[in-house]
Amino acid sequence: MASMRDIKRRKGSIQSTQQITKAMKLVSTVKLQRAKQRAEQSKAYFNCMYETVTSMLARTGGLNHPYLRAGQSGKKAVVVITSNRGLAGGYNSNIIKLITKGEFRKEELEIYAIGKKGKDALQRNGYHIVEENPDIIEEPSYVDAMAMTGRLLKSYADGEVGEIYLAYTGFKNTVVHEPTLLKLLPVEAAKGAESGQGAGSRAMMNFEPEDEEALNMIIPKYVTSLIYGGLVEAAASENGARMQAMDSATSNAEEMIDQLSLMYNRARQGSITQELTEIIAGANAIS
Repeated sequence: MASMRDIKRRKGSIQSTQQITKAMKLVSTVKLQRAKQRAEQSKAYFNCMYETVTSMLARTGGLNHPYLRAGQSGKKAVVVITSNRGLAGGYNSNIIKLITKGEFRKEELEIYAIGKKGKDALQRNGYHIVEENPDIIEEPSYVDAMAMTGRLLKSYADGEVGEIYLAYTGFKNTVVHEPTLLKLLPVEAAKGAESGQGAGSRAMMNFEPEDEEALNMIIPKYVTSLIYGGLVEAAASENGARMQAMDSATSNAEEMIDQLSLMYNRARQGSITQELTEIIAGANAIS
């Protein structure tokens, strides 16, 4: 059995760690409330934009536009959204697995990393990092999403990549976060609308101005809105995951402290019993 001094030292160490995890839980809880509000406010626009554009394209009569067909390049650009810090349970590792364990081949991917954890993990695994933007995830903004969209669309238009994807963690609620891989370009038509389901879905779409000019304005806004939506949902998911992880760590620390307290009391009782036995034995020897 460990000595009383060792048990006391270990208990003090765990108590210090518990204070840190408790503080981190409180900080994550406060951040989560703000991030959750932003995610819920943008989610309606995020979903509506995606559904509107995909259903609209299903009724265009087969337009021939660069944003609607895969490019000649076999490369695929993937915007990977992770965090800059760890201690968030499986939040970062789930996104990494989405890339490394998915259907993509390492050689065909061009990684646009948002967050240090994703960049570091993918770089260690031999993936090509085109650019990294660790600061964007700290305070997601539409301006940042627009700037990234501009770079991605330029790469797509120049034929450097043939497809563009977004890997992020979708925010369902405080405890449910879903790793998601979303295809941004080429834009795919909604299957339901394409097959003629839904009211008014058989009516062909007319564009004013011309279809090419209209799509040149609509698609960049569409991609920007999806990237921004992914950023705010990822930020909320990160804080939710870290809050849960720190709550579990705090509870585990409490259990360990209780066990060590029990061990300490037993060791102390054993020490007292031994001392009494030695005193009694000495007194008997003298008498």
